[in-house]
Amino acid sequence: MASKSMAFFQVLISSIFLLVFPRCSCEAYDDVAKLKQCRFNAIYNFGASLSDTGNQIIEIPQVWSTKLPYGQAIHKVTGRSSDGLLIIDYIAKSAGLPFLEPYLKYRNATSFLSHGVNFAVGGSTVLSSEFLAEKNISNDHVKSPLHVQLEWLDKYLQGYCHDAKDCQEKLASSLFTTFAGGNDYGTALSQNKTIEEVKNSLVPECVQTLKHVVKKFIHHGARRVLVHGLPPSGCAPLFLTKFSSNNSAAYDGFGCLKSYNDLYNYHNDRLKEAIEELKKEYPHVDIVYGDLYKAMQWIMDNSRQLGFKSVTKACCGPKSEYNFIDNFHKMCGAPNIPVCKKPKQYVYWDSGHWTQNANKHLAKWLIRDIFPKFHCKKV
Repeated sequence: MASKSMAFFQVLISSIFLLVFPRCSCEAYDDVAKLKQCRFNAIYNFGASLSDTGNQIIEIPQVWSTKLPYGQAIHKVTGRSSDGLLIIDYIAKSAGLPFLEPYLKYRNATSFLSHGVNFAVGGSTVLSSEFLAEKNISNDHVKSPLHVQLEWLDKYLQGYCHDAKDCQEKLASSLFTTFAGGNDYGTALSQNKTIEEVKNSLVPECVQTLKHVVKKFIHHGARRVLVHGLPPSGCAPLFLTKFSSNNSAAYDGFGCLKSYNDLYNYHNDRLKEAIEELKKEYPHVDIVYGDLYKAMQWIMDNSRQLGFKSVTKACCGPKSEYNFIDNFHKMCGAPNIPVCKKPKQYVYWDSGHWTQNANKHLAKWLIRDIFPKFHCKKV
């Protein structure tokens, strides 16, 4: 049972979880379509469940995200870990591009999607299962960590491009994005690794691997890359349930676990340093940091003005302190598991993923933050 619990912990958290506005700006964000000015011809996305649009349910058909109420806001079950759309969907919409289709849906197709592909798979790690095993971290159930997603990219480009020069030309106007990192740490923590052990043994390797991934994108021809950091996962229902403390000093003013947020912020600081190094090495490439941590902070700071009534409870899950129970048969999507009546009032949809409404606000914050950094000219 312990191994099953650990496995589904991995699947459920994703690489879980911007300029902070001086006050809440809750208008309709008329400038949300800003990314159209960048004239991206395609988006290629990598990562885990925060941005997976359907790969995991092809790999593992028994996961609960194959069933309602997942997707209820868009009246369709797609494999997205939300009641509706994800941040990557809003980024695509802002860029004037169709929503990204999962790679595994088209891996054997003879034609290729010209507007981009989503390689992200829920539950995926940045580090390989072999590396994690060396650290005594079991991860064998994960089929498609980041290096596998890069292999898929290579296979896709072999059919999409005529040769290396053709790839350089086609990808120069594309946006490459990553949402990755949280699952490595969540898996280790769930197997009783300490925060200090994770900081010392996993964070440097994760950051170096993400740095390598960006170099791989650039080698193929990418000229604009968006690398997302990690959100404050100490606010997620899963973390708050699994790592609860009797010490009130362990929590911040929002009821989040400070030490776990500090760990994820430590990762972010190291990642930002790596991005600055990459910028010096590749001055002709726009490499932009997506600050999910600050985006989430902004939502929490302005939750009431934005219409959120709960920032740490799951909308979908059995009734408990955070509406989450660490039991596979009581996960969101399982039979007879309750769903809140007004998901728009919740930041979290399930144990570690956001509602469509939260994703919408996070995306709008991110788009405003990243747009000037891509140096796009007005159409």
